Amino acid sequence: MSPAQILIVEDETVIALDIEESLIRLGYGVTGTVDSAAAALAAVAQQRPDLVLMDIHLQGEQTGVAAAMQMRQAYQLPVVFLTAHADAATLAQVKAAEPFGYIVKPFDLRDLSVTIEIALNRHQAELSVQRALEQEQALNQMKSQFVSIVSHEFRNPLSAVLFSLDLLDYPPEAFSPEKRHSYIQRAKSAVERMNQLLEDVLIMGETESRCFDYQPQPLPVLSFCQDLIEPFQTDASQVIELTTVGLSAPAQSFNLDERLLRHILSNLLSNAIKYSPAGSKIQFRLIHQARQLCFQIQDQGIGIAADDQACLFNSFYRGSNVGNIPGTGLGLAIVKQCVEIHQGQITVESQPGTGTTFTVTLGL
Repeated sequence: MSPAQILIVEDETVIALDIEESLIRLGYGVTGTVDSAAAALAAVAQQRPDLVLMDIHLQGEQTGVAAAMQMRQAYQLPVVFLTAHADAATLAQVKAAEPFGYIVKPFDLRDLSVTIEIALNRHQAELSVQRALEQEQALNQMKSQFVSIVSHEFRNPLSAVLFSLDLLDYPPEAFSPEKRHSYIQRAKSAVERMNQLLEDVLIMGETESRCFDYQPQPLPVLSFCQDLIEPFQTDASQVIELTTVGLSAPAQSFNLDERLLRHILSNLLSNAIKYSPAGSKIQFRLIHQARQLCFQIQDQGIGIAADDQACLFNSFYRGSNVGNIPGTGLGLAIVKQCVEIHQGQITVESQPGTGTTFTVTLGL
């Protein structure tokens, strides 16, 4: 573990040199020595030390107390004051800066070492608490989004199911066989949508908690992709065209995790179909290169705005141009997690109105 790096802010040259020698003897690193608040702020911005030893009275108009307050606000840096003053007025100024330590000159090495270690440990504890609070806030936000999405996505399918169940109360002659069949199909589709939502939530929980086991096995990838496409092609009005590059033989196998790959490609194909016009073509390219396999899915759909692409793989995030197209915003988050578990990469190229291309690259 590398030693903590410390910036010395002291306007007395002899004292500054003595402090530097003391720190080096204690095993710390020294990023530099400055004699003014302005120079200290500039050094912090450039060097990003782990801690600052700050004299209160410095050259220039700004005091060490004012500089410490700026450092804490802008960089969350721990500051320990070194001063020859211990009067009530000075202590009152120091308290306002919320320092991590206060040493009165002259001091011995033991006091300096103990104060620095306590300051560094306190700083790490504060950062840990802050990270925990941020994670809790993110979790609470995700829970709120989940409740909102689920309530919205379940309402319409449940209405369709209830309406179809109401048909049982009507005599057979009230509806034609075609009409009755249509209502039943709507109910089945609604149940499938609700089931898919629950499946997505469960998968998302597994991937985020890393409960998925990465289990690569020899997989004949071409036949796998052909089988994967078949149900999509049967139900969709778009044409899915599968092409290959670099395969030495149709039955060539690669060590891949079939479950993870199925989640990745199913979600990408589903999105391509969902956001593309009827009758359009979806290109599915399987590319074998040196020590890697690429899966590229290109559609001619609504595309994704540049501002949306930065948040595209966040849970529950949906593009600004999706309109009334149903969805939960979980599909691409699942894809991203599965790609990372597979130690791969995913990229996207898109513009609104011209379609989208997702490329998944997996190492072999």
